Amino acid sequence: MNEPIHQEVVFQTSADRIYKALTDGAEFKEMTGGAPTEISSDVGGAFSCFGGMITGLNLELVPNQRIVQAWRARNWEPGLYSIVKYELNQQGDETCLVLDHSGFPADIREHLEAGWTANYWELLRKHLTS
Repeated sequence: MNEPIHQEVVFQTSADRIYKALTDGAEFKEMTGGAPTEISSDVGGAFSCFGGMITGLNLELVPNQRIVQAWRARNWEPGLYSIVKYELNQQGDETCLVLDHSGFPADIREHLEAGWTANYWELLRKHLTS
C-alpha cells in the first residue's frame, strides 16, 4: 500500500466557512468558478464535483470538525475508492485544515498532491477572500 497524502493548510477564516465550502454544493460550485457540483449533506449521501470527475459518498460528517469521504476519480477502475479525511482545527481566527488521503493508485500520487493544492486549497483561499 502506498503512503497516504498528508497536507496541512491554514486559512484566515472559521472552520464553519471551510466546512460549508466543502459540503454545500452551491458553495463548492461557486468556489470552483461554476464547475457542476452536487453534494449531499447526509452521511451515506453521494457527491459529484467538477462535472462528475470526482464522485463518492460521505462516510462521516461532523459539522465544523471532520469530513470523511469514499472518493474516486472518474478514470479509475470501476469499484476503486480512496478515503479522504478533512480535519478542521480552529485556532482563534484561523483554521488549520488537515487532509489525509489514502487508498489511491500509487502511480497518480504526484498528480493528486498537486491537484489538492491547485483545485482545492488555492480555489478555497480565493473564494474565502472574495
